[in-house]
Amino acid sequence: MVATAEADRDDERGVVAAAHRVVVKVGSSSLTTPTGGIDPDRIGALVDALVAVRLAGREVVLVSSGAIAAGLAPLGMRTRPRDLANQQAAASVGQSLLMEHYGRLFARAGLGVGQVLLTVDDVTRRGNYRNAFRTFGRLLELGVVPVVNENDTVATQEIRFGDNDRLAALVAHLVHADALVLLSDVDALWTAHPATPGAERIDVVSGRGDLAGVDVTRRGSAVGTGGMQTKIEAAGIATSAGIPVVLTSAPHAGEALAGRAVGTLFTPTGKRRPTRLLWLRHASETKGRLVLDAGAVRAVVQRKASLLPAGITAVEGTFAAGEPVDLVGPDDVVVARGLVAYDSDELPGLLGRTTQDLTAERGSGYDRTVVHRDALVVLSD
Repeated sequence: MVATAEADRDDERGVVAAAHRVVVKVGSSSLTTPTGGIDPDRIGALVDALVAVRLAGREVVLVSSGAIAAGLAPLGMRTRPRDLANQQAAASVGQSLLMEHYGRLFARAGLGVGQVLLTVDDVTRRGNYRNAFRTFGRLLELGVVPVVNENDTVATQEIRFGDNDRLAALVAHLVHADALVLLSDVDALWTAHPATPGAERIDVVSGRGDLAGVDVTRRGSAVGTGGMQTKIEAAGIATSAGIPVVLTSAPHAGEALAGRAVGTLFTPTGKRRPTRLLWLRHASETKGRLVLDAGAVRAVVQRKASLLPAGITAVEGTFAAGEPVDLVGPDDVVVARGLVAYDSDELPGLLGRTTQDLTAERGSGYDRTVVHRDALVVLSD
């Protein structure tokens, strides 16, 4: 039985080794010094590992943190600023320094890099995420290594991805990646912080049950935004969409990409979903809320039906047609999220009425659903 289990794990790791298109995310602490500023040795070792993969004929998308951290030292900042203005200033300075290093290091192997800065709007609006997909596809066709980061210089506290771990998981789905590798300053997922007495390394996570009792409350470095919790959440996003994930430290990047038994492997738990729905579930900042009656909740959640005006009892917030909104039950629990087909100022006069009545009174323009089932994701799935 032990031999069989080990063989199964080798096969699972082999999926990562065979992945043609892989997304690699690296954290700030793996690229910079503890006080800020790029560490040449660390970034050089990472690029060497990625170059080896790319020259072997595989495609690599790099999601790189480190812009704000890299900008600290040049601006004389001793710690990561808490206010948005200083974060954006550091990101503005640090992003150019980071790309300069990546460009020079990849160029030694004859490879080019392309900077891709994303905002939430870029990937939650239908036209924008299609443009993003085409951009990634063309860069990879041209043999370029896309280097992705959130556009910190224009993001706001209210509208942002929040951390690059989640961004990496969403990018992995967007580009149809075969695997995701999350690089940190910790070599694997442990049952508690590695410095905690009795903590044990976890080799494979096959589902939420394997995380029972795992303590990830202790945060990581002072220059990053995330911790182990954000990486577990990112792994959950990717694996629920059929993408295997390896979590390990940056020095083990080459081994992880080669399918060796390093770090923690998160095996797929679901199948690929329509890209727009995954973004809608995990990346969208909703612009308002539609309050549903009990019958509409059952129709949306159980029957996977579209939302009609007759089932809505209240409209909250200001939004335009095509923007994401939360669908809320009578108990104030958010049950679904979708792209609304009406502006917020149009809806109050439609509530509780059937599409037949609205069409007869106002014309064919009012025969559409408020949220179509193809543009809706049930959050309890």
